[in-house]
Amino acid sequence: MTYQETLNWMFSQLPMYQREGKIAFKKDLTNILAFSKVLDFPEKKFKSIHVGGTNGKGSTSHMIASVLEEAGYKVGLYTSPHLKNFTERIRINGEEISPNFVVEFIEKNKLFLEKQKLSFFEMTVGMAFDYFATKKVDIAIVEVGLGGRLDSTNSITPEVSVITNIGLDHTQFLGETLQEIAFEKAGIIKNNIPVIIGERQKEVEDVFIEKAKEVKTDLFFASDFSQNYKTDLLGDYQQKNVKTAALAIRKLTTFKVKENHIEKGFLNVVKNTGLRGRWQILQELPKVICDTAHNKEGLLLTMHQLTKEKYNNLHIVLGVVSDKKLEDVLGLFPKKAHYYFCQPNIPRALNVSDLQERAKEFKLFGQKYSSVNEAYKSAKENSEKEDVIYIGGSTFVVAEVL
Repeated sequence: MTYQETLNWMFSQLPMYQREGKIAFKKDLTNILAFSKVLDFPEKKFKSIHVGGTNGKGSTSHMIASVLEEAGYKVGLYTSPHLKNFTERIRINGEEISPNFVVEFIEKNKLFLEKQKLSFFEMTVGMAFDYFATKKVDIAIVEVGLGGRLDSTNSITPEVSVITNIGLDHTQFLGETLQEIAFEKAGIIKNNIPVIIGERQKEVEDVFIEKAKEVKTDLFFASDFSQNYKTDLLGDYQQKNVKTAALAIRKLTTFKVKENHIEKGFLNVVKNTGLRGRWQILQELPKVICDTAHNKEGLLLTMHQLTKEKYNNLHIVLGVVSDKKLEDVLGLFPKKAHYYFCQPNIPRALNVSDLQERAKEFKLFGQKYSSVNEAYKSAKENSEKEDVIYIGGSTFVVAEVL
């Protein structure tokens, strides 16, 4: 198979959560453990840091990777979902996995993948671990896909575990309350492995404290520490992730990281890792901002950040997925804005007419468009130099603009 044929098979042969939703979610580690055995347990051949949470886990993972790169280490980075290219998910020192490796890996393991009926995410996790082992990384930063306890990435035994925060997202899988979701996220806390919790949240802190006691490990809340570092990732909300990443690095006692490595790492996250879509400025005059925030907690932060922008008129290109609780997010968007409603090109997208109608309930008014890029094009045509265009609501809306 060619590279594109390989990707098509991966995307279409088996359910993929980002595209299909609930049908792709498997509450079981059986498949990844079986695949690990076939691959000769690659996750045991490199050290790792495990990063979970509701918001900020992607940015935090990239920050940690950037710091360790500055310290001179060969650093693997596994994140999801990708914005433009599948290879973004698996990187070493910022360089994406080669398409050839993807093709050869799938060809070699295709019979097993079909027989065992691995999900898209399970086969991708196996691929990442095999790649990191093959390339002999010093350490890999592994971002949880969904939840934690039963996520495929939870087959690793890391040096440090990190949970950024807890919010009401993916409730159809993880539970309807913050406590239920925290329980799932706490599943990555392991025996005698230090754990960093990004934010001390009264509703859920006891869940983490009890889990840490149960497995006899040290627990630290990053929000209790003073960490004042500058970062090239824009948006005031990144300071929470900076604190979390800095504390995780300090608890990584088996690696030598100096203060200047931390400082340089935080200032060169985009350059070192290729992170995109976090309060990313696409152009000036008019200023165009895109952000992948898509749940209540994430959008609270980005909408607050948006209030700090100066403009004559605000234009918002907005699309969401169909399993999003609109009552939780639409009320967060500003009423004084021109809306350009759209539908990302995935099966899981919410129909644009439905979005436009629901938005009216929250006094958000605008036109609907047949595609994300049509909406973006119209926003640019209707904007003056002193205006601001914000693009968001879904990772997939941002991906199509980028």
